[in-house]
Amino acid sequence: MASFARYVRFVACAWTLFVVMVFAVPASAQQPSRVDPNASAVTEQKLFQEHSRIQGRVSIPDQRSSMLEQPAGRDWRHFRNVTLRWIGGIAILGMLALLSVFYLARGMVRIESGRSGRTIVRFSAFERFVHWMTATCFIILAISGLNITFGRPLLLPLIGFDVFSEWSQWAKYAHNYLSFPFTIGVVLIFLMWIAGNIPNKVDVEWLKRGGGMVGHDHPPAYRFNAGQKGVYWIVVIGGGLVAATGYQLMFPFYLTGIEGMQLAHVVHAVVAVLFVAVMLAHIYIGTIGMEGAFEAMGEGTVDVNWAREHHSLWLDEQNARTPSTNETRRKPSATPAE
Repeated sequence: MASFARYVRFVACAWTLFVVMVFAVPASAQQPSRVDPNASAVTEQKLFQEHSRIQGRVSIPDQRSSMLEQPAGRDWRHFRNVTLRWIGGIAILGMLALLSVFYLARGMVRIESGRSGRTIVRFSAFERFVHWMTATCFIILAISGLNITFGRPLLLPLIGFDVFSEWSQWAKYAHNYLSFPFTIGVVLIFLMWIAGNIPNKVDVEWLKRGGGMVGHDHPPAYRFNAGQKGVYWIVVIGGGLVAATGYQLMFPFYLTGIEGMQLAHVVHAVVAVLFVAVMLAHIYIGTIGMEGAFEAMGEGTVDVNWAREHHSLWLDEQNARTPSTNETRRKPSATPAE
């Protein structure tokens, strides 16, 4: 009897095991062979399809800090790390290459009639002070600003993390604080020279004749020729744009949200690198590009022959006004340039 009971228990267990296996096999066949931990996770792309932005909850008063991610942020990041470097590199290196080729082909634009030994006042002491204050601030702002875009890929491998961090910190301080005298300088330049920088028909003729930079032509011009007027308006408009957008970046979220901040940065960066490229041409003309040009801002006076060749209409106006006080005799040691 005991043997029969063991036999019944054995058959019952075997039958139970068989039933379990029959129902377990189809269920296991439906399970994946590998477990994907992200299979049920919500992807970033899916979130962006359902919501325009990803936002969390914060306990600080500024609720705008709860913005975690938004589609325009990825576009801005690509602009900052890729597009801006291409724009800046092409504009600045392209301008340097163009100026180098032009200098090798044309050389310095000489005073063809030689120096007369007489000078005429071109810029007052106050005008030169405003110019050099603005120019000095601009150079430091340009170098410190370019460091933000190009410093990490170019300088960091050369000088190391510690030096680069220290340099970048002081460059940022300089960039922030020197923006104020730069802005004041741009405003003063606008007010000082607006009357002489209104385009007129003389500028059209000056442009048609290439401004005297090609060949030996000397088209007439008033105090500021068409090229200088172009630089003036670039300084006023470009300087105004970089100042306005720069202050928006320095004092974030006072006027706009994150999208506006990103737009301000794009405008600030693009205008700044193009501004730098144009100023390289301005610096070239004012130094090694044209004989006698630097003296206008360096000493405040220019040689009469230089004025006659490059600004003949302005020279006629000055001679008609005060022929005895505008022109001064140079020291006897001055000799004409060859």
